[in-house]
Amino acid sequence: MQRSAILAAIRERLSAELTPPAIAWVRFEVDGRLAGLLTRARVERLAGFPRIFRIDGAGVSFAAGLATQTARTDAMAEVAGALAASGELTAWRNERYAVRAAFDSPPWFFLERSCARWFGVLTWATHVNGECVGVDGRALWFARRSPDKSIDPGRFDTLVGGGIAELEAVAPAMQRESWEEAGIDARTASTARAAGHVSVTHAADDGLQRATIFVYDLALPKDFVPDNQDGEAVEHRLLALADAAALIAATRGHDTTTLDACVVTLDYLLRQADWPVAEDERDALAALCRLPA
Repeated sequence: MQRSAILAAIRERLSAELTPPAIAWVRFEVDGRLAGLLTRARVERLAGFPRIFRIDGAGVSFAAGLATQTARTDAMAEVAGALAASGELTAWRNERYAVRAAFDSPPWFFLERSCARWFGVLTWATHVNGECVGVDGRALWFARRSPDKSIDPGRFDTLVGGGIAELEAVAPAMQRESWEEAGIDARTASTARAAGHVSVTHAADDGLQRATIFVYDLALPKDFVPDNQDGEAVEHRLLALADAAALIAATRGHDTTTLDACVVTLDYLLRQADWPVAEDERDALAALCRLPA
């Protein structure tokens, strides 16, 4: 497939998957600021927790008296437990996200990770482009997710990618994930180059994903072989840049990628001088990588 056709397919994929359905999302606010976005059906579900939520024409907010981080966290843990018990969540993670207005803002509360999309809260993650330069040029490593994963089972992902839990800093999260997902030691991971961020907003069966992804590029030796430590990856594949582009463009078949991997990989490709793209096409694709979350 020619590069122009691949780029058109990537653009079509992202335009479709990064466009939430045109429904009236209901705001979940904390202290008058946006914390999450909910479907009307989920708002009706929250009406069953009158001690915890106030629901009115403006949207959903915490009930009076739930004004501290601890009180809100405890209340949300109760809700999360009820949702999990009724089968409304993906696999329970026993890991919490900090829910806040911005990454460097004080958390309003902490929330079980499997609830994040249900409430449409903003989350943060980190991904690593594992790059290898050999006699045939530049290539990227991809990891196939385990078929047992609750989200995107069996799809290819970037070499390293994972959510940033609670109050974890970005670089330590990247280094932790690098070891867990690819067996990359901390010393090697510390050489990764920060490459900015991308964003993903995507309506899925389990809710609304709103994520900011901190991106790193990591140069790996030609003899590097990924060694997954946590059982979340079942295959690794090293692809030339043209093949990587074709992979993220695919939407059918056995070899497809997660949406996150598509955005992160596209951002990487657009930054490579040896993978030229016409300026107007580059600008349009780059804009898709950074739509407001």
